[in-house]
Amino acid sequence: MDPYEGFREFVRGRQHALMRTAYLLTGDAQQAEDLLQTVLMRTARHWRKLMKDGNPEAYVRRALVNEHISWRRRRRAKETLTAHPPEIVHGAGPEDVSLHRMTLQRALLRLTPRQRAVLVLRYYEDRSIDETADLLGCSPGTVKSQTSHALGRLRALAPELAELLHDVDPEEVYR
Repeated sequence: MDPYEGFREFVRGRQHALMRTAYLLTGDAQQAEDLLQTVLMRTARHWRKLMKDGNPEAYVRRALVNEHISWRRRRRAKETLTAHPPEIVHGAGPEDVSLHRMTLQRALLRLTPRQRAVLVLRYYEDRSIDETADLLGCSPGTVKSQTSHALGRLRALAPELAELLHDVDPEEVYR
């Protein structure tokens, strides 16, 4: 019996979603590819057991977060700070959307890995508090507090994103 039965299909079917999560965690396409490849190699070794347990995608997502945090602990990323951040021109053009994305990405990279993971899971992947807690292996209360701290830190790091973040109701963090 093939120990990898179903693994190839799983990777083909979920590859893009998992890569998006890895990218949001790392902020770099090449690092995201490395992260996903590392996690998938480890996952392949345990594929039979994961299939018996019934939720391999949750396992892979949790492994992405944990591996990313481990990488960050081992090698601290160097930040490039500039004396003059780019000016934001207010409008609704595609360049504004790109600038917001770049600004948000830079701000996300300055959060702790745990805070970034919480925001990625809660807002990019639209996970519930309980799902996020399960994926991160922590309590729902920890998810709530980390979300609150992370959003506050994002507001401080990138005040120019206030118009994007104002839609996030502080009370919504706890739902």
